[in-house]
Amino acid sequence: MSLSIRNQLSGTVTAVSPGEVMAAVKVRLAGGQEITAAVTQEAVTELGLAAGTPVRALAKSTEVALATGPVEGLSIRNHLPGTITEITSGGAMSGVKIAVEGGVLTSAVTTDAVTDLGLVVGAYVVALIKSTEVSLATL
Repeated sequence: MSLSIRNQLSGTVTAVSPGEVMAAVKVRLAGGQEITAAVTQEAVTELGLAAGTPVRALAKSTEVALATGPVEGLSIRNHLPGTITEITSGGAMSGVKIAVEGGVLTSAVTTDAVTDLGLVVGAYVVALIKSTEVSLATL
């Protein structure tokens, strides 16, 4: 199956914390970072998610926010530091590619944000992704 989701990072499930309807699934990415995905209990069962399960973490580029440095006191669980490798600007929106350990992320942000944050190729950024915006696929 081919997907339009640009952000697809391989990893391995390290823990599943079940809830009544949703579960928090921790995944160690190939680059060593850990991310959390909030998925339904039904998905955990259907995908057979358990510690050791190889998965691909997926996030739409529109769900990847950028910060110019580490952020404290934020409910967003997933903070992936990296370096900007490419910026493609057009009208209202821009695409920003970020090299992170083990892969590349794409963020779709406003062109105003690129300007206001002073984003340039080679700059350090932190990609922020809410756990509810991370989907998992088994390999």
